[in-house]
Amino acid sequence: MQLYTHFDHLDYLTSGTATQQAAYKILQQHEIFKQLQPFTPVLAGTIPININIGSSDLDILCCYEDKRGYIETLTTHFSSYAGFRLYETNFQDTPAVIASFTLDNFPVEIFAQPIPVKEQWGYKHMIIEHQLLQENDETFRQQIMALKKEGIKTEPAFAQVLGLQGNPYEALLAIQLS
Repeated sequence: MQLYTHFDHLDYLTSGTATQQAAYKILQQHEIFKQLQPFTPVLAGTIPININIGSSDLDILCCYEDKRGYIETLTTHFSSYAGFRLYETNFQDTPAVIASFTLDNFPVEIFAQPIPVKEQWGYKHMIIEHQLLQENDETFRQQIMALKKEGIKTEPAFAQVLGLQGNPYEALLAIQLS
């Protein structure tokens, strides 16, 4: 799978859509990535690849080695934001820490595992979805957007448009791209 290093830095957002530019401004003003820097944050999900809808959040992926230190960082820097919530779970048999809050009317979700960000499913899905969007026409993107507006999550929307069978999250990962 080709890695898109431009997603490693937020600068690409400055020349993007109005939502991407607003996301950049908010993340910079609140120094979100500066606070998360030790955890290699990457903005993932729908906003970076321009398939976001009105309810889309800012999905930030992180990697931690010291879970307690990571949780302390989240609590110290973000617990004062509206709706702050932090919980631990397991995802793909690996521990995960998820924090969510609202930042200037943008919902934010920070997802972290003790796995490098570029090896996490959220990152891999975004890269595959980005490449599929690049390889197909605007009609393809509009089909994805229409399904999302109907309430279908991103990966199931891609799977439906592509005619993929089985678990849409796994099926999407199985796509071999150039």
